[in-house]
Amino acid sequence: MTSATNKRRVAIVGTGHRGTGTWGTDAPATCADEIELVGLSDLNAARLAVARGRTAGEPQVSTDLDEMLSATNPHTLLVCTRDDTHAGIIVKALEAGIDVVTEKPMATTAEDVRAIVEAEARTGRRVDVAFNYRFAPTSRKIRELLASGRIGKVTSCDFHWYLDTSHGADYFRRWHAYKKNSGSLFVHKATHHFDLLNWWIESDPKRVFAQGALNVYGHNGPFRGTRCKGCDHASECRFYWDMGANPDLDALYEGPSEEDGYVRDGCVYREDIDIYDTMSATLEYENGVQVSYSLNAAMPIEGYHLAFNGTHGRIEVRMYEKQAFDAPSGQDEILVLGTDRSVERIVVEHGPGGHFGGDPLLHRALFTPEKDDPAGQRAGSRAGALSVLTGVAATRSAETGQPVEIAPLLAGTA
Repeated sequence: MTSATNKRRVAIVGTGHRGTGTWGTDAPATCADEIELVGLSDLNAARLAVARGRTAGEPQVSTDLDEMLSATNPHTLLVCTRDDTHAGIIVKALEAGIDVVTEKPMATTAEDVRAIVEAEARTGRRVDVAFNYRFAPTSRKIRELLASGRIGKVTSCDFHWYLDTSHGADYFRRWHAYKKNSGSLFVHKATHHFDLLNWWIESDPKRVFAQGALNVYGHNGPFRGTRCKGCDHASECRFYWDMGANPDLDALYEGPSEEDGYVRDGCVYREDIDIYDTMSATLEYENGVQVSYSLNAAMPIEGYHLAFNGTHGRIEVRMYEKQAFDAPSGQDEILVLGTDRSVERIVVEHGPGGHFGGDPLLHRALFTPEKDDPAGQRAGSRAGALSVLTGVAATRSAETGQPVEIAPLLAGTA
């Protein structure tokens, strides 16, 4: 297929909620003058048909990725498949002369990270990782404040992320609930947070010591079923979720489940779930910064607490995403506290679009030719590698009870 325009031709592999929404609908709308969606691929033909009816333009579709790539000849492949499949697809695309934008995490194992980095270097193509949180206005403001030296040299950081019992539980309904698929939430979810830390601190993570536990979901359940739909315990389960109440998700997953057996509303109490819902880690950076990090997936609140401590002050942020009490909406407040007792309150408004305004800014950064990037927000394979390897190290540390070094994972000597 040859495009009739000079737009960058993009194709998508993986037509779930993220593939059809963020990339199949939102990105082409934001970058209508820059990109053209020419192809879609998914192993599930029924889901592919639903996606074809929702996404922009007139993309060719195929359940065979090789066939779709050959027919559409894209400049860029957007990878939105299950996490553990990313590496094989990314390498395939690079070797075919195609640039890649991949959903996070870039991969789930150290071996797969190294395979991607090597293939990118060998082929001369480019890998970008969709770290949309870098583009949220508050994230950029924090970066600017730290880089300006407002609190002197950064010495330590406290970063604590909370997922509520709607968002958090969702990871335990889906394929994410197994380490073999997602690498654990230390990899799948925390890759966002580790990347932000790496970007804010402007140094490489050196060593991780972590702990993890499954305290709420999985084997902890007082009862269990196969899935929410038709479950005998629906009336008494605090995590019961009616996917049928969301027509968009129901169309993408319910009918297509007859083809491959994957249900979107799996029981959060399945006994074979092996990821953690309660995680903490201590990180040491090459420049000496110490970080205390935690992630909890069964909270009554959604959002994060963040504080950077420096030789001349402190920066504090409380991001209220969803709360059970009155809290600021549509904006964040940053406190800059000086050791001279000075206090500056900075209010940052959220932008339009997903992830507090980060999604459309990410799309423009990726697809607008020669766009300036003064804050270094666009994230390549090295950023993707370091965030994944921090999560891999944290998972390994939680499993072994020992600290884990990052550099040997990247070098392949650990």
